[in-house]
Amino acid sequence: MNQKEAVCQQRLMVTRDTLEVIQGKWRLPIIISLTFGNKRFGEIQREIVDISPKMLSQELKALEMNKIITRTLYDSMPVTVEYSLTPLGLSMKTLLDEILNWGIHFRKEIVGK
Repeated sequence: MNQKEAVCQQRLMVTRDTLEVIQGKWRLPIIISLTFGNKRFGEIQREIVDISPKMLSQELKALEMNKIITRTLYDSMPVTVEYSLTPLGLSMKTLLDEILNWGIHFRKEIVGK
């Protein structure tokens, strides 16, 4: 294998890893919601109107497992749970900005809005 092929394979592997973390309909919207600050479960669900509580719970667990978000329990009555981005999650800001910019371009080119 030459150097060019090795670099290509490395980039493909890293890209697959990235897509595994952010794949699906709901993970990026959850991450984007949390870029606006720490949120409780109900706040996230109100912002992402079509997500079911079960799906939101599953996706939050997956994002927590991948160290993109953190879940903090507060000892209050009733117990309060808050979600926030980790430093790793916050490091996605440039990626999210680029996705937003491309989405704006796409809508203009394809959708016409």
